[in-house]
Amino acid sequence: MLPSRRFLPSTSLLVAFESVSRTGSVTAAARELDLTQSAVSRQIKALEEQLGVELFVRERQTVRLTLAGDGYAREIREALRRISSASLNLRANPHGGTLNLAILPTFGTRWLAPRLGGFLAANPGVTINLVTRLSPFDFRLDSIDAAIHFGHPHWPGAELTFLMSEKTVPACSPGFRGRHAITTAQDLLDVSLLHLTTRPDAWERWFAGNGVNFQTVHGMLFDQFATAAQAAMAGLGVALLPTFLIHDELKRGDLIAAVDCEMESSERYYLAYPTERADYAPLEAFRRWIVREAAI
Repeated sequence: MLPSRRFLPSTSLLVAFESVSRTGSVTAAARELDLTQSAVSRQIKALEEQLGVELFVRERQTVRLTLAGDGYAREIREALRRISSASLNLRANPHGGTLNLAILPTFGTRWLAPRLGGFLAANPGVTINLVTRLSPFDFRLDSIDAAIHFGHPHWPGAELTFLMSEKTVPACSPGFRGRHAITTAQDLLDVSLLHLTTRPDAWERWFAGNGVNFQTVHGMLFDQFATAAQAAMAGLGVALLPTFLIHDELKRGDLIAAVDCEMESSERYYLAYPTERADYAPLEAFRRWIVREAAI
């Protein structure tokens, strides 16, 4: 059931309020909305009267948000953004559904994107919008239908469908391995290691899993696999990379295993989605498709 009409102001009032709150000026908002200053002022006054709350402090020729107005502005701005996005999606795809999918950058570009054509061909009425997310988020506060998750099977407020496991290998350029005469896992303690900020303890776990004693592990930090892989190819160090994401580089010889110590990660890849969206037709179709693709 929708709230009382009293708490559902018209869109025109909310748009005027958002514009003034963002620009900090009735004049600037009037120019942006192609209205007169008096028209914008009347809309703000009407909104305040409807809500029974003062949203702005008037000071001579300027206005500034009250504490209550500031909090309200943040929520209204997000609500208007979501309405606009929903309308744009509907206009772009009036006969089918839209799936807003959050992806991990390298997984999305290296594994998912090359396969998406097959899904879209089999589901011509579905449009997929891709956005990047590096860590779990609250589905209730975002207009995302599903997300690719790497980690343990835990995401508050979401269901998880298993996709695949992952094996990693310490990879570097052929020249780097030759210059440093790397032959054992122990030798990697003496060279530059490339770390991912999203997996800060990956190298520690790798050394422990290979029986190598260490005090500390230093090196360069990267926020994405793609840049870490490029740095490794450029001879800057050894990166611990998923084999399925660097298949082409390994095949061409741009990257090689610094030592033959492939290890399976304790985390897995999952498709995460809010429970209330589980039966959404585009998501159902995508879930069935990606599970089949991941099993190949």
